[in-house]
Amino acid sequence: MSAAPKYAKIERERRFLLERFPQEAIVVRTRRIQDRYIHGARLRLREQTDDDGSAVFKLCQKISERADGAQQGYISTMYLTREEFRVFAQLPASLLAKTRSSVPPFGIDVFEGVLAGLVLAEAEFDSAEQAAALEIPSFICSEVSGDDRFTGGRLVRASRDELRAWLAEYGFHLPAGKL
Repeated sequence: MSAAPKYAKIERERRFLLERFPQEAIVVRTRRIQDRYIHGARLRLREQTDDDGSAVFKLCQKISERADGAQQGYISTMYLTREEFRVFAQLPASLLAKTRSSVPPFGIDVFEGVLAGLVLAEAEFDSAEQAAALEIPSFICSEVSGDDRFTGGRLVRASRDELRAWLAEYGFHLPAGKL
């Protein structure tokens, strides 16, 4: 891509695998996230519900364009009303569900369904310098920032067997009995 999309911002994030949710984590916020990756588009419809029951609805377009450091690409986000969300939710989509706990500077995602047992931490940054300066806490196991298999757009299409194989490459094994 020669120029950044006009209304998009650069998305800089680093992602990490965790063996489990860290016991020592100080959680400042928890929310349930249901993402709908719309078939045939680069669009993600998100319903994010906080512990108090309040909900936020977003329509995002993500354009993958890696660069030095933590740049993943570009993202454009539009906030929707509940009614607008319902209109878009009628489109064919693949679903991804997770619980995100804010443990600054990380959001720690605990996945559900086919992805049960997967725990990822991610941190977002305003600059490449901030991303490079991230101090990695002891609960982090492996960085997967450069591995597109651990992006939502790819995870939403993963089978349980694929996830098992991907995690095995990093020395991880899914707990028995999850699903």
